[in-house]
Amino acid sequence: MKREVKLLRKKALDALLLSIELFNRPVDPGRAQAVLILLDHGFEMLLKAGILERGGRIRERRAKNTIGFDACVQRALNDGNVSFLSNEQALTLQMINGLRDAEQHYLLDIPEQQLYLATRSGVTLFSDILATVFGEGLATFLPSRVLPITTHPPSDLDVLVEDEMKFIRSLLRPGRRRLFEARARARSLAVIESTLKGEKVQPSEGELNALLTRIRRSEAADVVFPGITSLSLNTEGTGVPVNLRISKKEGIPVQLVRETTPGVAVVAVRRVDELGFYSLGRDQVAQQVALSPPKTTAVIWQLKIKEKPDCFKQVQIGKARFDRYSTTAVTKIREALPTLNLEEVWKKYRER
Repeated sequence: MKREVKLLRKKALDALLLSIELFNRPVDPGRAQAVLILLDHGFEMLLKAGILERGGRIRERRAKNTIGFDACVQRALNDGNVSFLSNEQALTLQMINGLRDAEQHYLLDIPEQQLYLATRSGVTLFSDILATVFGEGLATFLPSRVLPITTHPPSDLDVLVEDEMKFIRSLLRPGRRRLFEARARARSLAVIESTLKGEKVQPSEGELNALLTRIRRSEAADVVFPGITSLSLNTEGTGVPVNLRISKKEGIPVQLVRETTPGVAVVAVRRVDELGFYSLGRDQVAQQVALSPPKTTAVIWQLKIKEKPDCFKQVQIGKARFDRYSTTAVTKIREALPTLNLEEVWKKYRER
């Protein structure tokens, strides 16, 4: 292991240890902001160590500074042989980074259960990256007793969001009207939700006021926060969970954008070159699924492939437009073929 990698990894572990120590601190002044800032910093150092260990670069040519947090996540997620993150892991990193931004640059009243969620899932993810990249366990570097402790761990994200919305409504009751506190309290949920939508921006005062209006009207949690409520908590162990990971229940919609798009979260970035992603014509799809081109068109119609942004895009070159498909479309067609009656599909398609 190169000395630079070893030093970066040590710095990451030091930051993580301090973050855990502060989480378990028995007094509250400065606690939440210190936990999030150190946890976020620890991950940036760990990502840089991992990228270097995999043969990647953390400094652009002739640049004075190393790449930032978002660029680290981008490379660890999508950069060929360097990559070692999954989409769910990138979402966890973006959630932590978004909360850290809000806490460091303005006001954030993060509830204890949300702080626990960020810290505990962060420790689990840190351990997972150490194992994936370096083949080492977190217990090698930290005492086994070092663990974020809470007397009231969140059991379900849906319940967590519902409880938080009830508390915010209590702040907005007539005669109480603690609007400023309600905004600070809602900001953490808004930050997490915007991250899951692929947005890398802090909510404005106007957006928070609109959010508070929806909460005051008692709209359902899955309507106000569809991204958060589409996630689930996977815990392993008994008593205080040893591992906690955030995963998707039914899949979060992913927006296809360019890497240079401002205000976009890393996990929303998929391909810079549209023709590289939508690389297949209809006849090429037909060859890969072993159907005739006309029947392939019928199956595409039956499965509504053209309505799925990760499968189809009409690409314009000059004045001409071309129907293009991704390899995801091929996968979906192959998976569906055993369940389809092709003659029936063909008949419906011709009679449509």
